[in-house]
Amino acid sequence: MDYSWIQIAVAAVFLSVVITLVLSRGYGWLSPTFWRNAAVVSSLIMLFILMWLTFDTTEKVRPGASQVPTWTVINHEIGLAWNEEKRRQVPVIGEQTGFFGKVYSPEEAFALVNKGKMTLQSRNCMECHQILGNGAYYAPDLTRAWLDPWWEERVMPMVGAKTHEEAMKVWLMNPEKYPQGQRRMPNLHFTDEEATALVAFLKWMSAIDTNGFPPRFGVAQ
Repeated sequence: MDYSWIQIAVAAVFLSVVITLVLSRGYGWLSPTFWRNAAVVSSLIMLFILMWLTFDTTEKVRPGASQVPTWTVINHEIGLAWNEEKRRQVPVIGEQTGFFGKVYSPEEAFALVNKGKMTLQSRNCMECHQILGNGAYYAPDLTRAWLDPWWEERVMPMVGAKTHEEAMKVWLMNPEKYPQGQRRMPNLHFTDEEATALVAFLKWMSAIDTNGFPPRFGVAQ
């Protein structure tokens, strides 16, 4: 079950008050003993909550957990849909279509996505872009880059690509050749292998349930 931060905070305050009152029976609220008990109890409760949230978060952010997809998600169609219960967009994993015409095994998919992450870091892409809220604001956020309709509506016809991934790869390898608006991406000289891996990383990233981030993304349904 998921709990909001408000529910956790209210529960922590309630427990702190109840336990402090039980331990401080016979002492007035102005007594040093009362406030010493309150400090000890609230500190212990906060420590417990911190430990619980640490383990809970670690479990949820591992690949294959409830909010982070397995590496092989790159073999599937990926979209976003509005979830009325959660009041936000959530990733939708569709049928298996392959990636660049190939269905990757878990080991192959991990190696490819990991290489894409290393490629992104090697070019310091976050000096201009954001990923999961980290980075700069000069260029578009890359958290949902794979799902940006710009690739299919404009880039595919522009570069003559037949698939979504091919359009991204061609554009990333030669961005200076194609119109981009006022802020232009320089040629970062990706190799064919690096560009393929980077596209895989961006596709995998788009399948992460980011609790609605970035908000008001353009392909909400």
